[in-house]
Amino acid sequence: MFEIYDVAVIPLILGLVELFKRGGLPAKYSPFVAVFFGLAFGVVYLDATLKEGIIVGLMVGLSASGLYSCTKNMIEKKSDE
Repeated sequence: MFEIYDVAVIPLILGLVELFKRGGLPAKYSPFVAVFFGLAFGVVYLDATLKEGIIVGLMVGLSASGLYSCTKNMIEKKSDE
């Protein structure tokens, strides 16, 4: 179902969210956009049932959202030092 190379979609989602933010999307909505793109990936791209696509899409979207949040926090802590 979900191959290891499909994890490369997570940075792709991060890039898409960044494009939306630079286009004027408030940063507080970026996790929702990441989950939306994750769901779209899971339902459209994966060759699985709808239920499996939604679950994998949520995992990918939430992973992208968490990676973004973690990176943001690390950068903010470095600038405080």
